[in-house]
Amino acid sequence: MRPDLTRAALFLIVGLTVGFAFGWPFAGLWIGMLALVAVHYRALMGLWRYLRHGDESTLPDLPGIQNELVREFDSLRKFYKQREEKLAGFLNRFQEAAGALPDAIVVLDQDNAIEWANPRAHEYLGVNWPQDVRQRVVNLVRHPAIVTLLEDGERKRAVELALPREPERRLAAMLVPYGRDQKLLVARDVTSIYRLNQVRADFVANVSHELRTPLTVFSGYLENLVQDEAALPQQWEQALKQMQAQSRRMQEIIEDLLLLSRLEQEDHVSDPKPVAVPEMLNRIYQEAQVLSGERAHIFYLEVDQSLRLLGNEQELYSAFSNIVFNAVRYTPAREVIRIRWYADELGAHLAVKDTGVGIPPEHIPRLTERFYRVDKGRSRSRGGTGLGLAIVKHVLNRHGAQLHVESVVDEE
Repeated sequence: MRPDLTRAALFLIVGLTVGFAFGWPFAGLWIGMLALVAVHYRALMGLWRYLRHGDESTLPDLPGIQNELVREFDSLRKFYKQREEKLAGFLNRFQEAAGALPDAIVVLDQDNAIEWANPRAHEYLGVNWPQDVRQRVVNLVRHPAIVTLLEDGERKRAVELALPREPERRLAAMLVPYGRDQKLLVARDVTSIYRLNQVRADFVANVSHELRTPLTVFSGYLENLVQDEAALPQQWEQALKQMQAQSRRMQEIIEDLLLLSRLEQEDHVSDPKPVAVPEMLNRIYQEAQVLSGERAHIFYLEVDQSLRLLGNEQELYSAFSNIVFNAVRYTPAREVIRIRWYADELGAHLAVKDTGVGIPPEHIPRLTERFYRVDKGRSRSRGGTGLGLAIVKHVLNRHGAQLHVESVVDEE
């Protein structure tokens, strides 16, 4: 029998015995029960005081089941204390590691309120922790790029911005999912990369501009020589024509480099205007047929005549024509090229589908790099500058659009 049950029986027997001795057995039984309740109440008060204010050094010695409860509570308290210390250690190490990073890190909840920030966040974004805890980050970082990033939830795209107090320094910020309904706002100093890109862009633009004039003069003399067939020695005719073709190709490269430099100056179209895309695609369609020439490609054009865009017409023409002309260059003779301009719930789409030889999947991520060619020999023989898809990428970025390439080798 359990000790507490033995104790209860003892209290009742003693009370009943005393009651019989005085001729009041029921009264003695009640007194024994009240004494038992008093003992249990005292034990429960001891248990309450331990749970409320006690620690390991004040572990009480209580009777019966209360003593077992105290020991169980003490065991649980030790377990959760160890777990708390372990979690606190993990948290401290995380904060120390995050504090040592060269990037600014701000932990945000689902409402974009600040939960934690490392010291670099104060330098880059003006966010102080713990003073700014529970503040909405848009109330402290008012840059439009950050506001747009948080509102749109674009977690895969980095945005560039200048430091609030140092406009000459540049940051790249992005949003990363973290934990449950949390986000990390990460900002990195990319000033050196930005300056290198500026130097590269300026160099390319300056060199291209300086090459344009002498190349124009050179091409002019070549054209005069080729046109004057009577004075042209026959053994020079083929060589001069090849020189003329290469000079035209060099002029196209220079023009494309200058266009790329202009596109890189801003990441958006400053003065968008309505663009009649259906009429533009009709012109491109006719030019593609001329480019196809004797290869006699079969074209299908499907255009939503009511679908127009806001943007820069010259840039969009350059992007759309590059996509279509690439299909013409790399599609075998008398094969099919389909051009479709349509809209769905995701927006407007230009889809160009051809029956060329296809592109191996490892090359697709690099197609928009300058001068990148899947097959260098074949690409040069088909014409083009190697800058077409780089121009397409920049034009689409400036118009808030994206380029998607799908291809399977040796399949339509």
